[in-house]
Amino acid sequence: MELSIVVTILNEVDNIRPLIDRIHAAVAGIDYEIVYVDDGSTDGSVALLKSFDDPRLVVVELRKNYGQSLALMAGIDVARGTYIATMDGDLQNDPADIPSMLRMVRDEDWDLVVGERVNRQDGALLRKIPSGIANWIIRNLSGVHLRDYGCALKVFRAEIARDLGIYGELHRFISVLASLEGARITQVPVRHHARRHGQSKYGLGRTFRVVSDLILMLFLKKYLQRPMHLFGQVGLGIFAAGALINLYLLALKLAGQDIWGKPLLILGALLVLTGVQLVTVGIIVEVLMRTYYESQQKRPYKVREIKRAGETVEVLPLGLPRAEKLRER
Repeated sequence: MELSIVVTILNEVDNIRPLIDRIHAAVAGIDYEIVYVDDGSTDGSVALLKSFDDPRLVVVELRKNYGQSLALMAGIDVARGTYIATMDGDLQNDPADIPSMLRMVRDEDWDLVVGERVNRQDGALLRKIPSGIANWIIRNLSGVHLRDYGCALKVFRAEIARDLGIYGELHRFISVLASLEGARITQVPVRHHARRHGQSKYGLGRTFRVVSDLILMLFLKKYLQRPMHLFGQVGLGIFAAGALINLYLLALKLAGQDIWGKPLLILGALLVLTGVQLVTVGIIVEVLMRTYYESQQKRPYKVREIKRAGETVEVLPLGLPRAEKLRER
């Protein structure tokens, strides 16, 4: 199968039938399947999906509401296509953009093509302005230079999609996660429609979650393979500041001044203890990082292609344990 289209939904019963019809019309001529993942809907969405007699439709019903990231992970795990497209189920993404994005991945050697909502049909105050600020922050801190990180319409190579590790609420950072895997990423303008049915699941309440996830992304991108460089440098800096304060207070004490009860004394002690703790945490995280890679026979690098004596050597799928799988083959 060439293409799997993964659609995650939560209470989108009025949008299901129109979207399926649009997908069928948009990707006619392609060997495809539609994987609908229901993330705990309570409005009859699952019953409607199960009522369709459609050989191209796969319905994945989760036991409860796990959030969009895990619903997306479930759909990717079930998908059988060589390429995987993801989109929201609210009719705001247009399936007509999928064929051109698929051709870019298939024929132009991109690993991930991301949509950019150039004429976004959302409210400015609650959606566009916060999204614009978030895009600017992510672009400048992550080093992945895209204009729109929040568009759900994406097309991947399947091996990239399956190795992303979309835990928690990291679906907002799929492009950053793909960059960590060495993916070649580009962005193209796509259509965007106003929501006609149902309620939006997004709001300002997600702002703090986005910020906390961004901190995690920065750690994964810059320090996952060398955590001691983060914790050790910060810890040594704080320890040095505390040590200087304590040396200053020692000099005052030797000069005959009373230093007991001074706030500076408490600050110096706290800085020294905090510095020691951060260095210790860095050592522990360094050991955990090595255990993470070595226990799963993973490598901290990804190989795109190997050529030897003019022939292309097979490269195992990203993240696949090497020794056991090679023995099985």
